[in-house]
Amino acid sequence: QVQPVESGGGLVQAGGSLRLSCAASGSIVSIKIMAWYRQAPGKQRELVAGIGSGGTTNYADSVKGRFTISRDNAKNTVYLQMNSLKPDDTAVYYCNPFPPWNHAWGQGTQVTVSS
Repeated sequence: QVQPVESGGGLVQAGGSLRLSCAASGSIVSIKIMAWYRQAPGKQRELVAGIGSGGTTNYADSVKGRFTISRDNAKNTVYLQMNSLKPDDTAVYYCNPFPPWNHAWGQGTQVTVSS
């Protein structure tokens, strides 16, 4: 059973960068799509980016060109490189397969972007 643990969040100024990591407790090799989600205060959780087992990636329009998702199956880890951060990117970021597994929602990692 895969249980992700997210890390790498923090406080950054607008225009800055952060790299999030998602270390899974089990193997992610057989998971077709791994994804990053985020939830801002007062808003619904949304899909940010996804990556297939073959490396195909997809992004929400709001982060396209700024965020890059990658995965290292050997390390059971998924990454999210976030550049040119904006205050609107402030949220708790979560890692989960796509479609998400209910039992795999972790604590997430807080990203706060100041203007």
